[in-house]
Amino acid sequence: MKPIWIVDDDQSIRFVLEKALLREGLPTRSFTNPREVLTALATATDEDGPQILVSDIRMPGGSGLDLLETVKEKLPGLPVIIMTAFSDLDSAVSAFQGGAFEYLPKPFDLPKAVELIRRAVEESQREEVAEERMALAPEMLGQAPAMQDVFRAIGRLSQSNVTVMITGESGSGKELVARALHKHSPRANGPFIAINTAAIPKDLLESELFGHERGAFTGAQTMRRGRFEQADGGTLFLDEIGDMPFDLQTRLLRVLSDGHFYRVGGHNAVKSNVRVIAATHQDLEQCVKDGHFREDLYHRLNVIRLRLPALRERREDVFMLTRHFLQQSAKQLGVEPKRISDAALQQLSTFGFPGNVRQLENICHWLTVMAPAQMIEAKDLPPEVLAAVPEATRSASQPPGNALVHADARVEVQTSENLAFVGMSNANPTAPAWPLSAATAGSWEADLEVEALALLASGQTDVWDVLTRRFESKLIQTALVNTRGRRIEAAQKLGIGRNTITRKIQELGLE
Repeated sequence: MKPIWIVDDDQSIRFVLEKALLREGLPTRSFTNPREVLTALATATDEDGPQILVSDIRMPGGSGLDLLETVKEKLPGLPVIIMTAFSDLDSAVSAFQGGAFEYLPKPFDLPKAVELIRRAVEESQREEVAEERMALAPEMLGQAPAMQDVFRAIGRLSQSNVTVMITGESGSGKELVARALHKHSPRANGPFIAINTAAIPKDLLESELFGHERGAFTGAQTMRRGRFEQADGGTLFLDEIGDMPFDLQTRLLRVLSDGHFYRVGGHNAVKSNVRVIAATHQDLEQCVKDGHFREDLYHRLNVIRLRLPALRERREDVFMLTRHFLQQSAKQLGVEPKRISDAALQQLSTFGFPGNVRQLENICHWLTVMAPAQMIEAKDLPPEVLAAVPEATRSASQPPGNALVHADARVEVQTSENLAFVGMSNANPTAPAWPLSAATAGSWEADLEVEALALLASGQTDVWDVLTRRFESKLIQTALVNTRGRRIEAAQKLGIGRNTITRKIQELGLE
């Protein structure tokens, strides 16, 4: 294991940390000032470089904050812990803004300091493993037979420049397939240019595709190359081709026929060597019958058709995709990847996924931010997933959409036109029902009201403390996720003091 580098001009601090870390089996290397660190970094190899850097702020011969800035430029993924005195907490703000992993106030409690350093070591090791996995991760995931057919088709087309039509529902990954076709083609060294024809207004689409000459229309101050010219020697991906205006279909057909086109306002033909891959979620045969799509263009594009299955047709892939997206979301947010239980995975796999793989990716991002614990349970799944699951498979302790319902209180929520009634259904079937105000029904306040009523009916006498702790915990956790663990920034966004958030984290056990 690589050593923890300790930088402090105080010999007693270095000595205490060295001995404590060695007892934990963590190797160390000490320095007295930033200059020594920078000299060592210049000659360090991957094997003897730092696993973690722990540095004081104020030292003769340099500032720990300047050292942080320099180190982060050279080793952006290295966790850096800044040590500072209580009277110097303003420097902690600069430390976090500079990318510090955490700050350690002096005088510090030695066990807490060791625990913090060990947490940083684990974070560093997770980051190394994640980078290796990302490097080895395939560009597309899928074990289902339908996806294996797609992979085989990409393989067969790998040495071809033939035009391909990709069909499939929205969110199923059509652009990923197009990129894979390009990457494994003879044009891999050329550009890959993608354009969504449905996302660009009709009067701008022609200029986007073919470019325009200077003065071709109001605002055309200079000549502009279109996507066909930009993709010369490579691949042009035309997404949602079924939404292309009918008059532009004629111009596209001409380009596909002989490779020549004219810029808007131009008089000289431009030749472009481009492979076209088109995609659509529509039934183009029906569009042809309805007169919305040119039949000759359809046959020109439909040389090879590659159908991408919907996620509900490849449910066995939900497990691996979920774990992959959870890792990906955690990396993007700079937090620890969450794990998901088998029960939650099973429940997730029964969902219909109308938004396909894109919807699953969004759900995993939501879970990374909103799930209360590191292990995602079935009850933590988003409301739309829980609501779609048959009643028999739902967690009896949590109705869908009511994240605050206490696990010990089985509450039944019934809605009648504009009034919701909440009744206890566990101990006394004749227990009274309380009206839930129409103003809060369906909101988070309604969930809070349901929870409060359940706790009050159960006879608890510390309802205020229980709900306040849970509310504060969730608020602080969400703010820390938003700021990637930077406490000072989280406190500023919440509108509380930096000492307050530190005290609350300790009181609520959120360390």
